[in-house]
Amino acid sequence: MNLLRTLATVSSMTLLSRILGFVRDFVIARSFGAGLLTDAFFVAFKLPNLLRRLFAEGAFSQAFVPVLGEYRNRRSPEETKQLVDRVVSLLFVVVLVVTVLGMILAPALVFISAPGFIDEPDKFALTVSLTRITFPYILFMSLVALAGGVLNTWSRFAVPAFTPVLLNLSFIVMALFAAPFFDPPVMALGWAVFIGGALQLGFQVPSLRRLGMLPRFSLSVHDDGVRRIFRLMAPALLGVSVAQVSLLLNTVFASFLDTGSVSWLYYADRLMEFPSGMLGAALGTILLPSLARCHAAERHDDYSRLLDWGLRLSFLLAAPAAVALAILAVPLISTLFFHGAFAASDVLRTREALVAYSVGLVGLILVKVLAPGFYARQNVRTPVRIAILTLVATQLFNLLLIGWLEHAGLALAIGLAATLNAALLFRGLRARGIYRPQPGWPGFYARLAIALGVLAAVLVVTAGETSSWLTWGLTERLLRLCVVVACGAVAYFATLWIAGFRLRDLRRSAAD
Repeated sequence: MNLLRTLATVSSMTLLSRILGFVRDFVIARSFGAGLLTDAFFVAFKLPNLLRRLFAEGAFSQAFVPVLGEYRNRRSPEETKQLVDRVVSLLFVVVLVVTVLGMILAPALVFISAPGFIDEPDKFALTVSLTRITFPYILFMSLVALAGGVLNTWSRFAVPAFTPVLLNLSFIVMALFAAPFFDPPVMALGWAVFIGGALQLGFQVPSLRRLGMLPRFSLSVHDDGVRRIFRLMAPALLGVSVAQVSLLLNTVFASFLDTGSVSWLYYADRLMEFPSGMLGAALGTILLPSLARCHAAERHDDYSRLLDWGLRLSFLLAAPAAVALAILAVPLISTLFFHGAFAASDVLRTREALVAYSVGLVGLILVKVLAPGFYARQNVRTPVRIAILTLVATQLFNLLLIGWLEHAGLALAIGLAATLNAALLFRGLRARGIYRPQPGWPGFYARLAIALGVLAAVLVVTAGETSSWLTWGLTERLLRLCVVVACGAVAYFATLWIAGFRLRDLRRSAAD
């Protein structure tokens, strides 16, 4: 299996999801703008979404996939199926309890996550109601993550990559057609989260059945494999999801700032997640099973080469994305969100956050490549120590920057801390001899720097004046943005080609 082709498949599915995600945000921004209603929903959705990333896509996936890969390579199919049955049973019970408690304790959770809302009773009460509706999303997505881990281990990457599309479709349909039937209308977004989670879980069931891996209830807390997974999972909560914890703490800070700050950060974060999901999440998804197989087979050179391939590809695609987000912040935001209740002032305030986020985009993506280098070896302690240090650094950056840059300072703190996280992970892999860089990195950096310089110049020239993007109509903004992006992409990749980069140099086969 060609990893580059697999990455293209996963990224294309992620691209479809991200495009629909922007349609979703376009609909939400046009219908609700950036104010009390959206602040309430984004806070309500942030907590279950955070727990979903922590328990499901974060810690659980990083702990489950390496152990499942070991069982698949070294044990019988019956033992592997039994492991899946017992893990899903215990996970279901644990997350069900968390879900019920979350719904009961919603007022306390909202107070903790957005204490600034307590001075606005209507806003606080609405956030509590939305939190109770969205909290079952954690249960659905924990089971979706388990199903995705099984499918990815068997190299069935397309189905898990397509699954998030269903949540975006749920948002779009509910916002466009169901919102008028709710009071207030924003409640429709809460139910969209619930319905989208259920749809995603149901979509993966047929694929598991075809593999013969559809789980059956079999609760056993004493199973050795189950205990190993949950032992790895507990500390991995910090090790793999520190950025999400930082985003939650940012909401706490933002709740004390001007009304709309939570929403400005949300819309900027959505744009940043486009390249982060298409590249970082996709690379981490396809690398982890191959790294786990290399480790199980003690193929250390292949392990190192896989990491090197992931790092080079990350720099080649993440660095231009960061440059583009910073330079094209207003063109992107105005084209996607400057409609209806979303005002010109919202565009400019969201731009501030997006430019700040772009500083750390490369670091955020590198973390998703470097962290599997530890987790595939079932090494949890090192990333946890790094995560704790990074989390502390994030809060120090917040305190230093919020008074100066307000909500943009919170975004910049996330980016700076992500860069620190990536640097420490890289140093840890190098110090332990896990990763040994392949030849050619100095020349790689030089050619990349030239291409980035050309890209920046072309984007600045073709984008024109910022103020113009706030006066053009949607059609003109969309056409001009397509032209600017196309010119930038052609200039960047043409420069790389002239500098000697070839697509064949990036081809890499997955570990057997």
